[in-house]
Amino acid sequence: MDHTPELLTRAVETVVPRDLAEKKLASGKPLRLYLGIDPTGSKLHLGHSVPLRKLKAFQDAGHHVIFLIGSFTAMIGDPSGRETGRPVLTKEQVMKNFETYKEQASKILDFSKVEIRENGEWLSKLNFEDILRIMSQFTVQQMLQRDMFQRRLKEDSPIGSHEFLYPLMQGYDSVVLDVDCEVGGNDQLFNILCGRTLQQAYGKREKFALTTKLIEGTDGRKMSKSYDNCIFLEDPPNEMYGRLLSIRDDLIITYMECVTEMPMAEVKEAEQALQKGTNPKDLKMKLAREVVTLYYGADAAQAAEQEFQQVFADKGVPDDLAEVTVQKETLLVDLIAKEKLAPSKTEARRLIQQGAVKIDDKVITTIDAKVEAGVLKVGKRKFLKVTLH
Repeated sequence: MDHTPELLTRAVETVVPRDLAEKKLASGKPLRLYLGIDPTGSKLHLGHSVPLRKLKAFQDAGHHVIFLIGSFTAMIGDPSGRETGRPVLTKEQVMKNFETYKEQASKILDFSKVEIRENGEWLSKLNFEDILRIMSQFTVQQMLQRDMFQRRLKEDSPIGSHEFLYPLMQGYDSVVLDVDCEVGGNDQLFNILCGRTLQQAYGKREKFALTTKLIEGTDGRKMSKSYDNCIFLEDPPNEMYGRLLSIRDDLIITYMECVTEMPMAEVKEAEQALQKGTNPKDLKMKLAREVVTLYYGADAAQAAEQEFQQVFADKGVPDDLAEVTVQKETLLVDLIAKEKLAPSKTEARRLIQQGAVKIDDKVITTIDAKVEAGVLKVGKRKFLKVTLH
């Protein structure tokens, strides 16, 4: 099936300028496009998969795909969506993270058909005259228009002068790569358009920006490890399946569009079914099967579904229940955080206050409660057998 018509629509938030994008695609010539990533962390979640899948769609359509490692820009720190500045990383940390990133991204992209570049190749060689020329294309007012800078100004939070340089350095990547298109999450639109401005200033080809939708985490908040609402690409099949069944109902169709390869006709049918009153759980199960199949195969998806039915529909517990022995004076929040049943003590306290923590089906609501022997259940999917000594 020819998915070319979906290149500018599926999972897409913005195309700027759209007429240029349509003209370039209509020419029939292979486009040069790239996705840049700063490997500031080592675990990829489904939110990261959305631009990767868009890159794959262009790859499958015969276009020339470039995967750019921000070996230099990661050391500056992208301010996009940040309330505070990012910590500065060394190049060694960045490249180590990339190896893990590439291994996970290979579940989506065929890296044998991808050109891999590092922006340290050219950004580290810029002299002060080069940087001044780049900076002269933009005003301080343009930089301050960015929403995250506006928030920090209102809150009297610091803005590092080096953070102004980030979008300019990312923009210069486009000059060197001389691309027809840059792909990124929608929070990258400002940075991508800086590249469009610079390509024109340096007499390069005209580039269009394509940004993908930002999907929310399982609870509807921004997908973040600190909220424990991520679905990671390396989550075991059972965990991945269970987390997908816990997403809010209003996220089902967006997830189907953005993180699966379901034909869009099927996605539209699911949307209509939801509007007509179909049980959302049935659609979530279909979504979960699709996603687990993508990363682990149909057999793993079927096994995960059976496990879910046993544990949740039949109110059982997993067969492979982990066990731990602790001192009887141990605080429950400490145990939950230590055993990674929640990402932090703060989140553990929140879960207890919400009534999401049980021991042998008894709800625990006291945040300073001590551990008890029995089966500890945190949220809907995390279990631990606890014994005391």
